[in-house]
Amino acid sequence: MLSRIAGTLVPVLGRLSVTSEVAGPVAPGSIVAANHSSLADPGVVLAALRRLGTEPVVMATAGLWRVPVLGRVLRTGGHIPVHRGTARAAGALDSAAAALAAGRVVLIYGEGGLPKHRDSRDTEPGAFRTGLARLAAASGAPVVPLGQCGARRLSSGGAAKQLAGFATAPLRRPALHVHLGAPLNLAGDTTEATATAHHAVTAAWRTAERHCGGCDRRR
Repeated sequence: MLSRIAGTLVPVLGRLSVTSEVAGPVAPGSIVAANHSSLADPGVVLAALRRLGTEPVVMATAGLWRVPVLGRVLRTGGHIPVHRGTARAAGALDSAAAALAAGRVVLIYGEGGLPKHRDSRDTEPGAFRTGLARLAAASGAPVVPLGQCGARRLSSGGAAKQLAGFATAPLRRPALHVHLGAPLNLAGDTTEATATAHHAVTAAWRTAERHCGGCDRRR
């Protein structure tokens, strides 16, 4: 349901384009690692993946499960809450590993949070946390790096600016682009694997930024 909603709504808000280095849907049992720049980018990523024939399980902050309607959609879809900073946080990786073993695709944000700048410019992904590398090591799943550009032009800044951004997006129709890189197997220790994943997602983001026409310059 979440992917269907995103697939319907995002093209109304902006001009979405998608490229991939591998034809067809993401292989079952894969991890998709995306850059996180905006509250809007999960919708952009889900719409792009649905266009490619993939509807993933999303790992997201547990607070979203308390939002009316959205929380019910997340629970119904089997998405995975991440209780950051608590003893329950590790359980999210166990749930993700089980989903991968069942043949689901899991979407994870390596940065684990949003950038601190409040304007609409896109910047390269911030430092990754170790959860992605640990999940890949525990599951043996391939990692598909994903870069997205343009979501900050839908939603960025304070609450009022974000609401205004969503309200005016159908008129502005900003360019949005998602690029999927080739799958990789994370090897080495956790620090090395985290650096490898960050490099791959950054490369995918740079490709998305070029296709987007320089998203941070088209404000």
